[in-house]
Parts: sequence; C-alpha cells; structure tokens
Amino acid sequence: MISITVTALVFGVIFLAELPDKTALAGLVLGTRYRASYVFAGVAAAFLLHVVLAVAAGSVLTLLPQRLVHAVTGVLFLGGAAMLLLKRGEDEEEIKKPADQSFWKVAGTGFMLILVAEFGDLTQIMTANLAARYNDPISVGLGAVLGLWAVAGLGIVGGKALMKRVPLRLITQIAALLMLGLGVWSLYEAVAG
Repeated sequence: MISITVTALVFGVIFLAELPDKTALAGLVLGTRYRASYVFAGVAAAFLLHVVLAVAAGSVLTLLPQRLVHAVTGVLFLGGAAMLLLKRGEDEEEIKKPADQSFWKVAGTGFMLILVAEFGDLTQIMTANLAARYNDPISVGLGAVLGLWAVAGLGIVGGKALMKRVPLRLITQIAALLMLGLGVWSLYEAVAG
C-alpha cells in the first residue's frame, strides 16, 4: 500500500533539492530547442531508471540493523545539506543538437543527458537514503520520480519564469533545511533507538 505521507515528504525533498540542479537548466535549454513532449519523454525515462536504481540500493540497506541505517542516512543527509549550502553556481553544459527533430533523436538526447548527468547525483543518493529510512520502496519511488518529473516539466516548460520569481538561493536553502532536519532526526533515532 502507498503511504501518501511518505510519498509527499519524498516529493517535497527531492523536488526542492533538484530545482537548483543543472538538470533543470538542461531541461530548459532542451525545451527551448526541441518539442517539449519529446524532451520530457526522454528525461522522464532517465529519471525513472535512476529512481529504480536508487530505491533498490536503499532497499538493500534495510537489511542492515536499524540503528546503523539511521546513523548512515543521518550522516548522508547532513552531508547533502552541506553540499547544497556550499554549492556554487554550475556552468551550463553544452548540449549537442541532434541532426533531426524526430522523437527518438530528441528523446534519446534528453535520456542520455540526464542518465549521465544524474548518475550518483545528490537526489539519487537522497532517494536511496529515503528508501532505507522508510522501508517503503513504492512510496519513496513514487514521490522521488514525481518530484524529478515535476522539476523536469518546470524546467522544460517554464523554468525561466520560475527562476525570475523565486530566488534560486532560497530554494536551495529550503532544500538544505529539510535535509538538515531529516539528518538530525535520523541521528537522533540512531542514538535513542
């Protein structure tokens, strides 16, 4: 059964952590050059693959003693919060334009860009941590993939407008604060457990 609470929490954390990432910018650039639906199809497929891998890794962690899992996830969340707060603006990566605008060329470009750019990324690590923490792979996976798809959709369709209204620094700080809270809570559970 799907937990709406876990799904919503994971969605919020992943959405906020992914917004300031280079992926939103890449989606924006691809969306301005190609048909948005083709770009989204490729990007969404890559994110789905990343979430499946992350949830599988996090589910393996649930086989370890709970106190150890809480301690490890707590430290990783704190590290993630530090990474968000210390991260400087990233340069826009060059995106190769496919020779034609066919669905497979455009979707393939979006898929490969996200597959490579996001492998081992902070949100993939966070998804694994959340899967280990909540031991609810379906709810965590659903929340993570919906959060990533939402950011991709925003980036592709209207990223520029959002970034003009909401400062990127504020989004990053909110995501870091959420991760800090999850990290402290996980460490508390490890010690009190």
